[in-house]
Amino acid sequence: MSTPTRTPTGAPEHLTGPGSGGVGDDAQRPDGVLKVRGEFAYGSDLWMEDMLWGVTLRSPHPYARIRSIDTSAALATPGVSAVLTSDDVPGEKVYGLELADQPVLALDVVRYQGEPVALVAADHPETARLAAARIHVDYDVLEPVTDARTALGHPTWNQVHDSTAEVTELSRESAHLHPEGNLVRHLKVRTGDPAPTADVVVVGEYEVGMQDQAFLGPEAGLAVPAEDGGVELHVATQWLHVDQKQICSALALPPEQVRLTLAGVGGAFGGREDLSMHVHACLLALRTGRPVKMSYNREESFFGHVHRHPATMRYEHGATRDGELVYVKAAIYFDGGAYASSTPAVVGNGGTMGIGPYVVPNVHVDCYGAYTNNPPCGAMRGFGSVQTAFAYESQMDALAAELGMDPVELRCRNAMEEGSATPTGQVIDSPAPVAELLRRLEAMPLPAASGDGEVDLRDMPGGVSNTTHGEGVRRGVGYAVAYKNVAFSEGYDDHSTARVRLEVVGGEPTATVHTAAAEVGQGLVTVEQQIARTELGVERVVVHPKDTSVGSAGSTSASRQTYVTGGAVKAACAKVREQVVARAERLVGRTVPDLRLAGGAVVSDSEDITVPLADLLGDDVLEETLEWRHRPTEAIDPETGQGFAHVQYAFSAHRAVVDVDTELGLVKVVEMACTQDVGKAINPQAVVGQIQGGTAQGLGLAVMEEILIKDGKVRNPSFTDYLIPTILDMPPMRIEVLEYADPHAPYGLRGVGEAPNISSGPAVLAAIRAATGLPLTRVPVRPEHITGT
Repeated sequence: MSTPTRTPTGAPEHLTGPGSGGVGDDAQRPDGVLKVRGEFAYGSDLWMEDMLWGVTLRSPHPYARIRSIDTSAALATPGVSAVLTSDDVPGEKVYGLELADQPVLALDVVRYQGEPVALVAADHPETARLAAARIHVDYDVLEPVTDARTALGHPTWNQVHDSTAEVTELSRESAHLHPEGNLVRHLKVRTGDPAPTADVVVVGEYEVGMQDQAFLGPEAGLAVPAEDGGVELHVATQWLHVDQKQICSALALPPEQVRLTLAGVGGAFGGREDLSMHVHACLLALRTGRPVKMSYNREESFFGHVHRHPATMRYEHGATRDGELVYVKAAIYFDGGAYASSTPAVVGNGGTMGIGPYVVPNVHVDCYGAYTNNPPCGAMRGFGSVQTAFAYESQMDALAAELGMDPVELRCRNAMEEGSATPTGQVIDSPAPVAELLRRLEAMPLPAASGDGEVDLRDMPGGVSNTTHGEGVRRGVGYAVAYKNVAFSEGYDDHSTARVRLEVVGGEPTATVHTAAAEVGQGLVTVEQQIARTELGVERVVVHPKDTSVGSAGSTSASRQTYVTGGAVKAACAKVREQVVARAERLVGRTVPDLRLAGGAVVSDSEDITVPLADLLGDDVLEETLEWRHRPTEAIDPETGQGFAHVQYAFSAHRAVVDVDTELGLVKVVEMACTQDVGKAINPQAVVGQIQGGTAQGLGLAVMEEILIKDGKVRNPSFTDYLIPTILDMPPMRIEVLEYADPHAPYGLRGVGEAPNISSGPAVLAAIRAATGLPLTRVPVRPEHITGT
């Protein structure tokens, strides 16, 4: 790796811990104080003295052909250093996480509103924006395709009477948005009797709107041209090495000339897995020979990253009269938008886990991902499972009502447990306490009802807007349970790399942990320190800046980093520990079976040996780099959906209590309660924080969050009109964490962050239904859904 020509200011410093806290402790976050004080450097804070500003010109149309692009007026603008189009991309002109189908800059067609068409670099951001506005693009505007089923030529629900029917006939001919057609993936799951019958049958059709990750730190990065002809990119991202691979392809440069360092990340939730300004900034930096910073404003951020897939779903559940599930049939459609992103994997999750954590002998699921001219959709917390959970949990409530059975009892009667088989034929070989989670929730006390005294408006639907003093307000309680795969699936080579160094610095034994695993706010740097402290018995642990000079750690997604990168750090520490113990045994001249590292020394309780690490190491440095993998998964059979698809499952359950103003359609979430099995809480306080955060996003999707699309155009690209829960919207929470160890995982842990995002929203929806008596089959629930106006 060449020496960078310059070092940008605003990059995160080396992170050292407060000096205590191993696995299982409430260790303090090394970045916590800086963030609370507003002193932490995020990607948008990057700065260099001689840098230029990059700006993107984006398509105003969701679907159009480009006849011509005239950049002459932009180039003539004083202060402009470069204007680039697709003709200036030296390497591959398309990229993608799973399928290379998305242009770096639009070629002959734009497929969504906001698609990048041209780039400008100038000495001031306003100059760059002015120049971009002067680029003239001649478009031939086309009719957009905006419905997933229409894009696939499938019948609408009112044309479908049998959800198991294979769709072979097109209801209408749709434009092919990509040469291969509009189908991204079709996943089938087939188990048991293909034509089952049941005593009681419930059918429902459901819709989930498009949710945004709504991270507070917009996309930002700084590209710096290097002396070797390469480029250094400091960027807020979730996956440094997959970014590097795609950038190398576009720039026609080898990996050693494209070096990435993680900038401070202000949240991610899946929205930073795909490229945004990465290649654009690098292209401008290489063209101008100067550093180029790009930082999106909030409106551009809505166009600059993927969103959660909207979904339409049709479910049919059959059961015996005593509440035993006989079959589930489902047709699930995910709108992937203009480009594939991670739609194939989202379809994989939605299809394989689309009936919920229940034992069902007969399953018939078809799950589709489709191209449309809506904004691209990809990874978001819960990743395919959030959408289906709204459907299958609504179905469980509908079935309970049809049977006259308590909804919790019905769920417990059919709950998975250790030894159960999933619809893919995979036997769950670790604890699966689904029924226990629900029973523990049910046993928690409910919040007190509103008293007859003076009304506190803050406790009412509508809050201090004074819309009600309790008239027309009804309370509802709802339950939901969900499960989610942890780590990458379906045969993906999922691994992480860790480099651990042990040395004496300033007389104190110090461990340095170096991984490329992105810290996006979830607390991974703390976990890395905790593991090193536990495994090496030292207090001082330094976390090296995250960059591509060490092997890949995979993406910070799929609830995988504590499992996979934690496993890599643990394994690398064990290799270093072996070296230390071997040195100690050479020093004492014999093998000592119980030698261990603790308190900055090598100790033996049986032989009363204590050798300080400072004395044992001296000036030497011990270092190990290790690539670690969890047990392999396998691709599922394309016709039956059978196979060992997922390495681990996480389970969570929620109870929601809501008050609904049935006259105005306003909802107040009074309390959320959650039970979740985490295997082992590496940092208990951080686990609770993850559950709270996931609950907030699930609540948001249930009652307020939606990107509104009309004819392919986004109508609300701002936090004024795209609403997310604030502290006033979040209710008190009761949280109970279970720790049933997974024997296959490091420390027995389970991924934590996604599961609470899945079960929280359906619980809120169930509570609103309980309060109103309405079926409510679409989320987010709007006032007009409740009032009927």
